[in-house]
Amino acid sequence: MGLRLRDLRASGVRTASVRFYFDADILGLGKLIASVRPDATYPGDPGTVLHKRRRPACPITSPHTDDAVWIPIVARSGWVTITRDRHIQDHRAELAAVRDHGLVMVALSAPEARTTWDQLEVVLCQWRAIEALADSQGPLLYLATRTSLRSVPL
Repeated sequence: MGLRLRDLRASGVRTASVRFYFDADILGLGKLIASVRPDATYPGDPGTVLHKRRRPACPITSPHTDDAVWIPIVARSGWVTITRDRHIQDHRAELAAVRDHGLVMVALSAPEARTTWDQLEVVLCQWRAIEALADSQGPLLYLATRTSLRSVPL
């Protein structure tokens, strides 16, 4: 029953340009943001039409996809990854993957960013700075709290 591409064009619907990928560890936040922004996706996102923009299905089809699989895909796509990991600086393998694939990553590092509501607060407080990263070349890693967005040397 879905709209065909010809029908979408006739209705003024254009393809959305995805710029933000919400990792599986903040899946609830990813679904929430993607429900209001056509440029955001998450693992398992079936795609949708929002604000006359058609967001395609996410190429990462499952939230259980290993980092070694999704990181190269997201990096090649040029998307900013938003994740939650307050100890990311201690995860050498993940840092190496960010560096090796040229990923741009924002990690919600505030200890209070446990619930979807708290994560939303952090992201919204830093949104303009996060959005500015969409034009950046990786590898880059930033830690986000409600009050700061700071770069971490890789």
